[in-house]
Amino acid sequence: MISWGHPGLRVMLTGGAAALMNCACLDMRARVSGMLKLALRRAAALIPTLLIIVTVSFAIIRLAPGGPFDQEQGVSPAVRANLERLYGLDRPLPAQYLSYLRGLARGDFGPSLRERDFTVSELIARGLPLSATLGSCAIALALLTGIPAGIAAALWRRPGTDLAIAVLGALGVALPSFVIGPLLALAFGIHLRWLPVAGWQPGAARYLVLPVVTLALPLAVALARLTRASLLEVLRAPFVLSARARGLGATRVLWHHALRPALLPVVSYLGPAIAYLVTGSLVVEVVFGLPGTGRYLVQGAIDRDYPLIMGMVIVYGVLTLLLNLFADLVCGWLDAGTRDA
Repeated sequence: MISWGHPGLRVMLTGGAAALMNCACLDMRARVSGMLKLALRRAAALIPTLLIIVTVSFAIIRLAPGGPFDQEQGVSPAVRANLERLYGLDRPLPAQYLSYLRGLARGDFGPSLRERDFTVSELIARGLPLSATLGSCAIALALLTGIPAGIAAALWRRPGTDLAIAVLGALGVALPSFVIGPLLALAFGIHLRWLPVAGWQPGAARYLVLPVVTLALPLAVALARLTRASLLEVLRAPFVLSARARGLGATRVLWHHALRPALLPVVSYLGPAIAYLVTGSLVVEVVFGLPGTGRYLVQGAIDRDYPLIMGMVIVYGVLTLLLNLFADLVCGWLDAGTRDA
Protein backbone atom coordinates (compact mmCIF):
# COMPACT_ATOMS: atom_id res chain seq x y z
CA MET A 1 0.00 0.00 0.00
CA ILE A 2 1.33 3.46 -0.88
CA SER A 3 1.05 6.01 1.90
CA TRP A 4 0.12 9.64 1.45
CA GLY A 5 3.70 10.58 2.17
CA HIS A 6 5.20 8.41 -0.55
CA PRO A 7 7.56 10.53 -2.71
CA GLY A 8 6.28 9.10 -6.00
CA LEU A 9 2.70 9.82 -5.08
CA ARG A 10 3.64 13.30 -3.99
CA VAL A 11 5.28 13.99 -7.35
CA MET A 12 2.31 12.55 -9.22
CA LEU A 13 -0.18 14.67 -7.28
CA THR A 14 1.95 17.76 -7.78
CA GLY A 15 2.15 17.09 -11.52
CA GLY A 16 -1.62 16.58 -11.71
CA ALA A 17 -2.27 19.82 -9.85
CA ALA A 18 0.15 21.64 -12.14
CA ALA A 19 -1.61 20.22 -15.20
CA LEU A 20 -4.99 21.36 -13.85
CA MET A 21 -3.59 24.84 -13.16
CA ASN A 22 -2.14 25.01 -16.68
CA CYS A 23 -5.49 24.00 -18.19
CA ALA A 24 -7.27 26.63 -16.07
CA CYS A 25 -4.78 29.30 -17.14
CA LEU A 26 -5.13 28.36 -20.81
CA ASP A 27 -8.91 28.44 -20.49
CA MET A 28 -8.79 31.85 -18.83
CA ARG A 29 -6.47 33.19 -21.51
CA ALA A 30 -8.74 31.86 -24.24
CA ARG A 31 -11.77 33.46 -22.60
CA VAL A 32 -10.00 36.81 -22.17
CA SER A 33 -8.77 36.67 -25.77
CA GLY A 34 -12.28 35.93 -27.00
CA MET A 35 -13.70 38.82 -24.99
CA LEU A 36 -11.05 41.20 -26.36
CA LYS A 37 -11.82 40.14 -29.93
CA LEU A 38 -15.54 40.66 -29.30
CA ALA A 39 -14.87 44.08 -27.78
CA LEU A 40 -12.70 45.12 -30.74
CA ARG A 41 -15.32 43.98 -33.27
CA ARG A 42 -18.07 45.85 -31.46
CA ALA A 43 -15.90 48.94 -30.97
CA ALA A 44 -14.98 48.99 -34.66
CA ALA A 45 -18.66 49.27 -35.53
CA LEU A 46 -19.22 52.24 -33.20
CA ILE A 47 -17.65 54.92 -35.41
CA PRO A 48 -19.61 54.10 -38.61
CA THR A 49 -22.79 53.78 -36.58
CA LEU A 50 -22.17 57.13 -34.92
CA LEU A 51 -21.45 58.70 -38.31
CA ILE A 52 -24.79 57.43 -39.60
CA ILE A 53 -26.54 58.88 -36.53
CA VAL A 54 -24.84 62.26 -37.07
CA THR A 55 -25.65 62.33 -40.78
CA VAL A 56 -29.31 61.38 -40.44
CA SER A 57 -29.86 63.71 -37.49
CA PHE A 58 -28.16 66.61 -39.29
CA ALA A 59 -30.33 66.11 -42.38
CA ILE A 60 -33.60 65.80 -40.44
CA ILE A 61 -32.91 68.83 -38.26
CA ARG A 62 -31.82 71.09 -41.11
CA LEU A 63 -34.62 70.05 -43.47
CA ALA A 64 -37.34 70.55 -40.85
CA PRO A 65 -39.47 73.68 -41.37
CA GLY A 66 -38.56 76.76 -39.38
CA GLY A 67 -35.27 78.27 -38.35
CA PRO A 68 -33.43 79.37 -35.20
CA PHE A 69 -34.16 83.06 -35.74
CA ASP A 70 -37.82 82.84 -36.79
CA GLN A 71 -39.00 83.58 -33.25
CA GLU A 72 -36.93 86.74 -32.89
CA GLN A 73 -39.26 89.70 -32.44
CA GLY A 74 -38.71 92.73 -34.60
CA VAL A 75 -35.75 91.33 -36.51
CA SER A 76 -35.41 92.78 -39.96
CA PRO A 77 -34.49 90.55 -42.92
CA ALA A 78 -31.07 92.24 -43.07
CA VAL A 79 -30.32 91.46 -39.41
CA ARG A 80 -31.52 87.89 -39.84
CA ALA A 81 -29.29 87.50 -42.88
CA ASN A 82 -26.33 88.80 -40.86
CA LEU A 83 -27.06 86.32 -38.06
CA GLU A 84 -27.26 83.45 -40.52
CA ARG A 85 -23.97 84.59 -42.09
CA LEU A 86 -22.38 84.79 -38.62
CA TYR A 87 -23.26 81.18 -37.78
CA GLY A 88 -22.65 79.85 -41.29
CA LEU A 89 -26.32 79.06 -41.95
CA ASP A 90 -26.25 80.84 -45.31
CA ARG A 91 -23.86 78.29 -46.79
CA PRO A 92 -25.03 75.24 -48.79
CA LEU A 93 -26.11 72.30 -46.67
CA PRO A 94 -23.19 70.00 -47.71
CA ALA A 95 -20.70 72.72 -46.76
CA GLN A 96 -22.40 73.13 -43.37
CA TYR A 97 -22.27 69.35 -42.85
CA LEU A 98 -18.56 69.11 -43.64
CA SER A 99 -17.81 72.09 -41.41
CA TYR A 100 -19.73 70.48 -38.57
CA LEU A 101 -17.83 67.20 -38.99
CA ARG A 102 -14.51 69.06 -38.85
CA GLY A 103 -15.54 70.74 -35.62
CA LEU A 104 -16.85 67.47 -34.22
CA ALA A 105 -13.51 65.79 -34.94
CA ARG A 106 -11.91 68.41 -32.67
CA GLY A 107 -14.50 67.81 -29.96
CA ASP A 108 -16.25 71.12 -30.70
CA PHE A 109 -20.06 70.98 -30.77
CA GLY A 110 -20.27 74.64 -31.70
CA PRO A 111 -22.04 77.59 -30.04
CA SER A 112 -25.64 77.54 -28.92
CA LEU A 113 -27.80 79.71 -31.15
CA ARG A 114 -30.20 80.64 -28.32
CA GLU A 115 -28.06 80.37 -25.17
CA ARG A 116 -25.50 82.69 -26.68
CA ASP A 117 -23.44 83.04 -23.51
CA PHE A 118 -22.63 79.32 -23.55
CA THR A 119 -21.26 76.78 -25.94
CA VAL A 120 -23.01 73.46 -26.45
CA SER A 121 -20.16 71.69 -24.63
CA GLU A 122 -20.69 73.91 -21.59
CA LEU A 123 -24.43 73.21 -21.55
CA ILE A 124 -23.80 69.47 -21.82
CA ALA A 125 -21.25 69.60 -19.00
CA ARG A 126 -23.80 71.44 -16.88
CA GLY A 127 -26.69 69.01 -17.38
CA LEU A 128 -25.03 65.64 -18.00
CA PRO A 129 -24.02 64.82 -14.38
CA LEU A 130 -27.62 65.03 -13.18
CA SER A 131 -28.91 63.03 -16.15
CA ALA A 132 -26.22 60.39 -15.65
CA THR A 133 -27.09 60.15 -11.95
CA LEU A 134 -30.78 59.77 -12.76
CA GLY A 135 -30.17 57.07 -15.36
CA SER A 136 -27.64 55.15 -13.24
CA CYS A 137 -29.91 55.10 -10.21
CA ALA A 138 -32.86 53.98 -12.34
CA ILE A 139 -30.85 51.14 -13.91
CA ALA A 140 -29.56 50.02 -10.50
CA LEU A 141 -33.04 50.11 -8.97
CA ALA A 142 -34.54 48.16 -11.88
CA LEU A 143 -31.82 45.49 -11.70
CA LEU A 144 -31.95 45.16 -7.92
CA THR A 145 -35.73 44.75 -7.88
CA GLY A 146 -36.67 43.21 -11.22
CA ILE A 147 -34.22 40.29 -11.41
CA PRO A 148 -34.70 39.08 -7.78
CA ALA A 149 -38.47 39.39 -8.20
CA GLY A 150 -38.32 37.28 -11.36
CA ILE A 151 -36.17 34.64 -9.64
CA ALA A 152 -38.54 34.50 -6.68
CA ALA A 153 -41.57 34.23 -8.95
CA ALA A 154 -39.96 31.33 -10.85
CA LEU A 155 -38.96 29.41 -7.71
CA TRP A 156 -42.11 29.93 -5.66
CA ARG A 157 -44.88 29.70 -8.22
CA ARG A 158 -48.28 30.70 -6.86
CA PRO A 159 -51.43 31.66 -8.77
CA GLY A 160 -51.48 35.03 -7.00
CA THR A 161 -47.84 35.70 -7.91
CA ASP A 162 -48.40 34.86 -11.57
CA LEU A 163 -51.46 37.11 -11.68
CA ALA A 164 -49.63 39.98 -9.98
CA ILE A 165 -46.72 39.75 -12.44
CA ALA A 166 -49.11 39.64 -15.40
CA VAL A 167 -51.04 42.69 -14.17
CA LEU A 168 -47.89 44.67 -13.34
CA GLY A 169 -46.38 43.72 -16.68
CA ALA A 170 -49.44 44.95 -18.55
CA LEU A 171 -49.45 48.21 -16.60
CA GLY A 172 -45.71 48.68 -17.13
CA VAL A 173 -46.14 48.33 -20.88
CA ALA A 174 -49.36 50.33 -21.15
CA LEU A 175 -48.47 53.30 -18.93
CA PRO A 176 -45.71 55.56 -20.26
CA SER A 177 -43.39 57.61 -18.06
CA PHE A 178 -45.30 60.85 -18.56
CA VAL A 179 -48.35 59.13 -17.02
CA ILE A 180 -46.58 57.26 -14.21
CA GLY A 181 -44.65 60.36 -13.14
CA PRO A 182 -47.64 62.66 -12.50
CA LEU A 183 -49.49 59.82 -10.74
CA LEU A 184 -46.58 59.27 -8.35
CA ALA A 185 -46.21 63.00 -7.84
CA LEU A 186 -49.92 63.30 -7.09
CA ALA A 187 -49.85 60.45 -4.57
CA PHE A 188 -46.53 60.96 -2.75
CA GLY A 189 -45.94 64.64 -3.36
CA ILE A 190 -49.31 66.38 -3.14
CA HIS A 191 -51.52 64.09 -1.04
CA LEU A 192 -48.97 62.49 1.31
CA ARG A 193 -46.41 65.34 1.10
CA TRP A 194 -43.53 62.91 1.54
CA LEU A 195 -41.45 63.97 -1.45
CA PRO A 196 -41.00 67.06 -3.63
CA VAL A 197 -42.84 66.92 -6.93
CA ALA A 198 -40.48 69.08 -8.99
CA GLY A 199 -37.29 71.09 -8.90
CA TRP A 200 -33.76 70.28 -7.85
CA GLN A 201 -31.38 71.12 -5.04
CA PRO A 202 -27.78 69.91 -5.40
CA GLY A 203 -27.04 67.18 -2.89
CA ALA A 204 -30.70 66.63 -1.95
CA ALA A 205 -31.42 63.01 -2.90
CA ARG A 206 -35.13 63.30 -2.12
CA TYR A 207 -35.64 65.24 -5.35
CA LEU A 208 -34.49 62.18 -7.31
CA VAL A 209 -36.72 59.58 -5.64
CA LEU A 210 -39.85 60.08 -7.74
CA PRO A 211 -37.99 60.53 -11.08
CA VAL A 212 -35.86 57.43 -10.45
CA VAL A 213 -38.89 55.31 -9.51
CA THR A 214 -40.81 56.62 -12.54
CA LEU A 215 -37.97 55.70 -14.86
CA ALA A 216 -37.13 52.35 -13.25
CA LEU A 217 -40.62 50.95 -12.72
CA PRO A 218 -41.42 49.82 -16.30
CA LEU A 219 -37.93 48.34 -16.73
CA ALA A 220 -38.10 46.49 -13.39
CA VAL A 221 -41.45 44.92 -14.36
CA ALA A 222 -40.09 43.87 -17.76
CA LEU A 223 -36.96 42.37 -16.18
CA ALA A 224 -39.06 40.45 -13.65
CA ARG A 225 -41.23 38.93 -16.38
CA LEU A 226 -38.26 38.06 -18.59
CA THR A 227 -36.21 36.59 -15.73
CA ARG A 228 -39.12 34.45 -14.56
CA ALA A 229 -39.87 33.08 -18.04
CA SER A 230 -36.20 32.41 -18.81
CA LEU A 231 -35.48 30.73 -15.46
CA LEU A 232 -38.57 28.50 -15.73
CA GLU A 233 -37.37 27.35 -19.15
CA VAL A 234 -33.83 26.65 -17.91
CA LEU A 235 -35.07 24.76 -14.85
CA ARG A 236 -36.75 22.29 -17.23
CA ALA A 237 -33.58 21.85 -19.31
CA PRO A 238 -31.90 18.40 -19.36
CA PHE A 239 -28.63 19.55 -17.78
CA VAL A 240 -30.51 21.00 -14.79
CA LEU A 241 -32.58 17.83 -14.40
CA SER A 242 -29.35 15.83 -14.57
CA ALA A 243 -27.80 17.97 -11.83
CA ARG A 244 -30.83 17.38 -9.64
CA ALA A 245 -30.65 13.65 -10.32
CA ARG A 246 -27.05 13.63 -9.04
CA GLY A 247 -28.38 14.79 -5.69
CA LEU A 248 -27.27 18.43 -5.82
CA GLY A 249 -29.19 20.82 -3.59
CA ALA A 250 -31.66 23.34 -4.98
CA THR A 251 -29.45 26.31 -4.06
CA ARG A 252 -26.39 24.82 -5.77
CA VAL A 253 -28.40 23.94 -8.87
CA LEU A 254 -29.73 27.48 -9.05
CA TRP A 255 -26.46 29.37 -8.58
CA HIS A 256 -24.06 27.02 -10.38
CA HIS A 257 -26.17 25.63 -13.22
CA ALA A 258 -29.43 27.48 -13.90
CA LEU A 259 -28.93 31.17 -13.15
CA ARG A 260 -26.18 32.00 -15.62
CA PRO A 261 -27.92 30.64 -18.76
CA ALA A 262 -31.20 32.11 -17.51
CA LEU A 263 -29.64 35.58 -17.42
CA LEU A 264 -28.50 35.47 -21.05
CA PRO A 265 -31.80 36.77 -22.53
CA VAL A 266 -32.05 39.25 -19.66
CA VAL A 267 -28.65 40.75 -20.46
CA SER A 268 -29.47 40.77 -24.16
CA TYR A 269 -32.62 42.73 -23.36
CA LEU A 270 -30.67 45.28 -21.33
CA GLY A 271 -29.20 46.89 -24.44
CA PRO A 272 -32.48 48.24 -25.87
CA ALA A 273 -33.81 48.64 -22.32
CA ILE A 274 -31.00 51.01 -21.47
CA ALA A 275 -31.73 52.89 -24.69
CA TYR A 276 -35.28 53.24 -23.39
CA LEU A 277 -33.96 54.71 -20.15
CA VAL A 278 -31.83 57.17 -22.08
CA THR A 279 -34.76 58.41 -24.16
CA GLY A 280 -37.29 58.10 -21.33
CA SER A 281 -35.19 60.28 -19.07
CA LEU A 282 -35.88 63.22 -21.41
CA VAL A 283 -39.59 63.09 -20.60
CA VAL A 284 -39.02 62.44 -16.89
CA GLU A 285 -36.66 65.40 -16.55
CA VAL A 286 -39.23 67.70 -18.14
CA VAL A 287 -42.10 66.31 -16.02
CA PHE A 288 -40.19 66.78 -12.75
CA GLY A 289 -38.42 70.00 -13.72
CA LEU A 290 -34.88 68.61 -13.44
CA PRO A 291 -32.09 70.72 -15.00
CA GLY A 292 -30.58 67.83 -16.94
CA THR A 293 -29.71 67.40 -20.59
CA GLY A 294 -33.30 66.45 -21.41
CA ARG A 295 -34.42 70.02 -20.78
CA TYR A 296 -31.79 71.34 -23.20
CA LEU A 297 -32.81 68.87 -25.89
CA VAL A 298 -36.50 69.72 -25.62
CA GLN A 299 -35.85 73.45 -25.50
CA GLY A 300 -33.36 73.19 -28.35
CA ALA A 301 -35.96 71.42 -30.49
CA ILE A 302 -38.51 74.15 -29.75
CA ASP A 303 -36.05 76.94 -30.53
CA ARG A 304 -34.51 75.17 -33.56
CA ASP A 305 -31.11 75.45 -31.89
CA TYR A 306 -29.29 73.24 -34.37
CA PRO A 307 -25.92 72.82 -32.58
CA LEU A 308 -27.61 72.16 -29.22
CA ILE A 309 -29.91 69.50 -30.69
CA MET A 310 -27.02 67.83 -32.49
CA GLY A 311 -24.87 67.86 -29.37
CA MET A 312 -27.60 66.23 -27.30
CA VAL A 313 -28.31 63.62 -29.97
CA ILE A 314 -24.63 62.72 -30.24
CA VAL A 315 -24.21 62.44 -26.47
CA TYR A 316 -27.25 60.20 -26.13
CA GLY A 317 -26.17 58.18 -29.15
CA VAL A 318 -22.68 57.60 -27.74
CA LEU A 319 -24.10 56.61 -24.34
CA THR A 320 -26.53 54.18 -25.96
CA LEU A 321 -23.82 52.60 -28.12
CA LEU A 322 -21.40 52.22 -25.21
CA LEU A 323 -24.02 50.72 -22.93
CA ASN A 324 -25.07 48.31 -25.67
CA LEU A 325 -21.41 47.35 -26.08
CA PHE A 326 -21.16 46.69 -22.34
CA ALA A 327 -24.31 44.55 -22.46
CA ASP A 328 -22.85 42.55 -25.39
CA LEU A 329 -19.63 41.93 -23.47
CA VAL A 330 -21.48 40.76 -20.37
CA CYS A 331 -23.64 38.52 -22.53
CA GLY A 332 -20.51 37.05 -24.18
CA TRP A 333 -18.94 36.41 -20.78
CA LEU A 334 -22.08 34.67 -19.52
CA ASP A 335 -22.30 32.61 -22.70
CA ALA A 336 -18.67 31.50 -22.37
CA GLY A 337 -19.23 30.56 -18.73
CA THR A 338 -22.36 28.63 -19.68
CA ARG A 339 -20.48 26.55 -22.26
CA ASP A 340 -17.78 25.79 -19.68
CA ALA A 341 -20.27 24.78 -16.97
